[in-house]
Amino acid sequence: MNKVTVHASERIDDLLTNDLKIIQSDEVFSFSMDAVLLGRFSYVPPRGRIADLCTGNGVIPLLLSTRTKASITGVEIQERLADMAERNVQINGLEHQIRIVNGDLKEISGELGHGSFDVVTVNPPYLPVPSGEQNVNEHVAAARHEVFCTLEDVVKACSRLVRSGGRVAMVHRPSRLVEIFCTMRQYKLEPKRVRFVHPRAGEEANMVLIEALRDGKPEVRTLPPLIVYKNKTDYCDELMEIYYGRREQLVEPSEGIMRDLT
Repeated sequence: MNKVTVHASERIDDLLTNDLKIIQSDEVFSFSMDAVLLGRFSYVPPRGRIADLCTGNGVIPLLLSTRTKASITGVEIQERLADMAERNVQINGLEHQIRIVNGDLKEISGELGHGSFDVVTVNPPYLPVPSGEQNVNEHVAAARHEVFCTLEDVVKACSRLVRSGGRVAMVHRPSRLVEIFCTMRQYKLEPKRVRFVHPRAGEEANMVLIEALRDGKPEVRTLPPLIVYKNKTDYCDELMEIYYGRREQLVEPSEGIMRDLT
């Protein structure tokens, strides 16, 4: 583990896979299961270029680095989180592969280049900004609510960055699925793979993983649901394998399936 500055309010956690470490703080929004699932759901090429928008403290680029030799660029608008992400790259010795940019995704294609990425991943804020006074941590508010960007801003940025035939992967709330699909199609992103995540069998899904193809033909495949808990307290076997690095991808697609999803 490389030596980096860790501030008084921060701690170093194990990421549980590939001996990765991650700096986190209770003062800002720490990563959660949705980031881990997205990092293991999205298709990644063996080489090429990947962008991760709303990167937070850089957890998704770290996870993606275990699956590919591609160069990865993380984009984060909040300066404090971008600094934390940069130090997370350094603490894991991944400066040769991961770059962190402190910037606004609405404008970032001008800096990073239109159509210059093979894959774009994003774990955006899920909720519209509530009306009335907000008495919450500003970093938590920005992670949960569309303070800095709307869903349309996110999809538009993804469409600008990804090349024709490239893929965009997103994790979001099922309640906004129709809006997501409509907005993706508006910006020439065709949904191709969808997987719903349910806390327990018989319960409603609380997350959805979506992968879209830039300029793709209409056809979407619904993958088997992921049931997080196999009983009241224990994660399902697939999730345990994901968390502890024994499986690199959720429901690994065969080469034939990936070829069909064009």
